[in-house]
Order: sequence, then structure tokens, then C-alpha cells
Amino acid sequence: MASPAQASSLPANHARNAALACAVVLAVALGVGRFAFTPLLPLMLKSGALDIRHGGWLASANYAGYLIGALSCAAIRIDHARMVRLALAWTIVLTLAMGLVHLFWLWAAIRFAAGVVSAWAFVFASQWGLRRLAELDAHGLAGVIYAGPGVGIVATGLLGAGAAALGVSAPSVWIGFAVCSGVAGVIVWNAFVHRAAAMRDRAAVGNRVSSASARIDSIGLVGLYSLAGFGYIITATFLPVIARQALPGSPWPDLFWPVFGLALIAGALIAARLPLSWDNRLLSAACYVIQALGILLGIVFPSVLGFGIGSLLLGLPFTAITLFAMREARRLRGEAAAGLMGYATASYGLGQIAGPLVAAPIAAHTGSFSIALWIAVAALGFGAAGLTWLGLRAKQATGSS
Repeated sequence: MASPAQASSLPANHARNAALACAVVLAVALGVGRFAFTPLLPLMLKSGALDIRHGGWLASANYAGYLIGALSCAAIRIDHARMVRLALAWTIVLTLAMGLVHLFWLWAAIRFAAGVVSAWAFVFASQWGLRRLAELDAHGLAGVIYAGPGVGIVATGLLGAGAAALGVSAPSVWIGFAVCSGVAGVIVWNAFVHRAAAMRDRAAVGNRVSSASARIDSIGLVGLYSLAGFGYIITATFLPVIARQALPGSPWPDLFWPVFGLALIAGALIAARLPLSWDNRLLSAACYVIQALGILLGIVFPSVLGFGIGSLLLGLPFTAITLFAMREARRLRGEAAAGLMGYATASYGLGQIAGPLVAAPIAAHTGSFSIALWIAVAALGFGAAGLTWLGLRAKQATGSS
């Protein structure tokens, strides 16, 4: 029989294990399945396997898959834990496939499929993890979950930089990423257990906010979240390429992506510690402004210092924005939030599709990413203004009632 001290520590242990398991899933599904393409793009360009325009198409294929996967979440009725396992397994298989095939159209199909399963992993791991932390009264550990993508980005960024320095081929790196992801998947596999009865009970209750104001907030969440996807993705997709253009011969460009990932981890952990009573929309608006400043620094000061600080400012609010958006979805829909999470994630994916499709042709035509980056800054500024209006409108409505 457990002692009182041991019994009291059990919820804390369960919460920590759940948060870490979700973090590993997001590290694999997003840090590897989605964003490993960024540090490997220079290697693929250098080998002649791709040009910048086709690189943009592959990025957009992945984001198109992310859009379709996110939209499908509202219709999926499979247990969340099973969906997380499915997405994790397929991410590993598809990452391995990137290293085994060498045809552009197959790469495009693989990147599309990887986008679909990344969206599944993100939405269902978010809902499963945030629900478990709420049950165990451990909301502060949400930052651990959303630090997962940053861990994946740092790992793939450093390994990609090392591979470039050693002359390792891109296919070999893809295969290495798949092996590492497989090991991580095995470690957390048993954390995601099927709890059908509990799932049905929660789906039946669903503490949702029902009002005209909530509908406006839901529409605002979905629409303005797309601008976050568009705003960051141009830099996130092409950062090593942009930095190499601005700093030819410098060893720094391959390190800006890991810097982005480290800032992402810090931002997620800090954001989760902010009071739950603070307005998610106003917090998101502040994050949009920080990301816009990060992009602006890279345009105005295309130096090691400018790109370094810019990478920090771009990464710091990256998953904080996601955390606030998912919390807002749960505030509006309660335990039935997976559908709204899916729609918001789909709008984010739509912004990500548009980003590379806008940036790559402009860069190919002008020889610079500056114009596309200015467009990204404007999109984030508009999104921040919209979120601020929604947040202040809610405060005024609360004050007058």
C-alpha cells in the first residue's frame, strides 16, 4: 500500500509523463515530420536534386497536407490516443521514405502525406495532453508539450548543420532522422492508452461557451490564426537559404535554425507559466508583434547579429501562439474542442501553403526574399490588430454587463 506522500506524488508523475509523451510526439511529428525539410533544403539544393522553386512546391505540398489533415480532424471519431499513435507511426515511415526515393513527384506525395499526419498528431496530442493536464490540475506543464517541436527543430537543425559540414548526403540524413524518430516513438508508445468510456463521457458533457460572442470569437480565432501561419512560414522555410544569400561564406547560417528552435522551447515554457486568467487573444497579439519584429530585423539588419536576434524573436512566440490558440479553443468548446482546434489548425495550414507560393516566385524573379518578408510583416501586424480588437471588445462587453 502506498504511503500518503507516494499517493500525493502520483498525479504529479502522471501529469509529467503525459506532458513528456506529448512533447516527444510533437518533436517527431512537427520537429522532424514537418520542419526537418528546412535544414535539409540547402543540402538538397546543393546536390542539384531541387531548385528553389521546386523546394517551394515541396514545402507547399506539406502544408497542403497539413490543411487537409486539420480539416479532417472535425470528422474523425477515433479515440485521440489511437490517432496519436497512428500519426506517430506514419511520420516515421514517411521520413524514412524521403531518404529512399529520389523522384520529385514521389517526394511531393510523401511531403503531402507527412503534412496530413502532422496535423493529426498536433490536434489529437494537444487535445489529449491538455485534457490530461486539466484532469490532474497541472496546467503549467502545457509548456512542456509545446516545447516538443522546438526540441525536434534544434536536433534536426544541429544534425543538418553537422551533415552539411561533413558532406553527408541528404538521403542519409533523412534515414538517420527516421531511425531516431523510431526510437523516440517506441519510448512513448505505451503512454497513449485507449480510454473509450472516459472519452464518451467527456464528449457527452463538453463544457462549451454558447453565445453569439463565442461564435464571433471562434470565427476570429480561425481567421486570424491563418495570418500567423503565413507570417512565420516564409522565414521558417527559407531561413538557411536567406541567411546564406546575405552572409556568403559565413559558418553562421546553418545555426540560425537551431537558435530558432531553442527560442521556441523557452517561449513555450514561459507562456505556460502565464496566468490562465490572461486573455488568450491579447497574448497572441503580442506574440504576432514579436514575430513581426524578428522578421523585420532580418530585412533591415541582414547581419549575423540581425539574423541571430531575429531568429530568437521569431522562435520565442512560435508555439506560445499555438498554446494560446488551443487554450482559446478549449475555452470556447470545452471537451468538444477538437473540431475547432482542427479548423484553426487548417486555417494556419492555409496560411502556410500561401507563404512559400508567394515567396519562392518573388525570390526567383528578384533574387531576394525582401519583398516577401515585408508582406509577412504586414500580415502579422494585421493579425495582431484583429486579435487586439477581439480581446478589447470582450473586456468592454464584460465591463458593461
